[in-house]
Amino acid sequence: MIGDYFVLDAVTHAYNQLPSNWVDPVLGHAMVELAYHLAADPPNPRYAMSREQYLVDWQIPDVANFLFKESDTDVAVYHPLAIASFKDGYSSLAKAAEALERYPTRFIGAYACVDPLLGQDAVESIGVQCEMLKPLGLKLYPTSYDGSGPVSWRMDDPKLIYPLYEAAQKNGLKHVAVHKAVPIGPFAVGNAYNPSDIEAAATDFPDLTFEIVHGGLAFMEETAWLLARFGNIAINMEIQNVIIERRPRAFAEILLGLCRIGGSEMMERMFWGSGGTLTHPQPALEALRDFTIPEDLLQGGGLFKPLRQITDQDKRNLFAENFVRLHGLDLAAMRKGVEHDEFSRPAGTPPADPLTTLSFITPPQKTEGTIYA
Repeated sequence: MIGDYFVLDAVTHAYNQLPSNWVDPVLGHAMVELAYHLAADPPNPRYAMSREQYLVDWQIPDVANFLFKESDTDVAVYHPLAIASFKDGYSSLAKAAEALERYPTRFIGAYACVDPLLGQDAVESIGVQCEMLKPLGLKLYPTSYDGSGPVSWRMDDPKLIYPLYEAAQKNGLKHVAVHKAVPIGPFAVGNAYNPSDIEAAATDFPDLTFEIVHGGLAFMEETAWLLARFGNIAINMEIQNVIIERRPRAFAEILLGLCRIGGSEMMERMFWGSGGTLTHPQPALEALRDFTIPEDLLQGGGLFKPLRQITDQDKRNLFAENFVRLHGLDLAAMRKGVEHDEFSRPAGTPPADPLTTLSFITPPQKTEGTIYA
C-alpha cells in the first residue's frame, strides 16, 4: 500500500527484449527501442536503467521483486502478448502461467491474448488459455506481423475480430482490453490506433466491457465521447504512469480530457496500469498519491458541466477499487492474501531501494564513509 491506498496494477508484462527473440529485426528493434526510450531518463536518477540493464529477458521472480519489493504495488494482473514479430509474443503465455502459479495472491489474474491473424487457431487458443489461466479478460492489439511485414485491422471487423469476441463470451469472459493510441513501430498503421472502431464493437457486444489500453494518450476527443456514451467502455491507464511521474500537468490535462464530455464520474471507469517492467513503478505511485489538478486547468475542464478536484476516493478508485468493481473481485480477500507473504512489510517500512532486488543487476557496494542517495 502507498499511504492507505491499496494498489492493484491492472497490466504488467515480463518482456523478452533480447535480439534473439525478434522474428523481424526491424520491427523488434523498433519496439524495444520505443520501450526503452519511455523508461530512459526518469526525473530521479536512482530509478534509471542503462540500455544493457533494460533490454533483457525479464523472468517472473524479478518482475515480482520489481513490483512488490521495490514498490508499494500490492497485487497485479499479468498480460501476455501475442505480437508475432517476437518468438514468444514479447510477453509470453508461459510466464503468465508461472506468475499465477508461483505468486497466486500477488498475481491475482491474467488476460488471455491471441493474434487475430491466426484466424480459427486464435479462436481455439482462447479456449485453451481459459483452461490454463482462468483469465479475467482477453487482450488484443490492432497490429501484428504476417511473416513479411506488419498488418493492422479494425476492432469492428466482423470476419476477423468478432469471432474472437464470441469465443471470449463462450468461454465466460466479460472484458476485452484493446491496445490503442500508441503505435508500436515506425510503419504505416492507418487509423488502427484510433479507438473509434470500438463504437460498433461496444454496440454489437453490450455484455462485454471494452478496456481502452493507453486511452487518452492520443485521439482524446474520440475517447472522451466513447467513454461518455458507452457504459461498457473503460480506460486502462498504462503509460499514464510515466506521464504523471514526469509531466504531472500533462497528466492532469489527460485526466480532464477524458472527463470533458461525461464529467468527473468518468473516473469511475479508469484504473491504474503500469506495464510492469516498462518503467519502475514506485515514482508514479508516489506521484498519484500526491497529485492534485491545477486549478487553472480545472476551471475550464468540462464541456457540458464543471469538473471537480480529484478526491481521496477517486484515488482509491483509480488505484484498485474501479478494477475490482468492474471485474467482480473480492478486495478484502486480496488484502488478506498479501498480509504475511515474502513481499509483505511492516506498516511504515519503505520499499527496497530501486534496482537492488533484480538478479541481473549487481547493486553498488557500500563502503565505509560512502553515502547513497
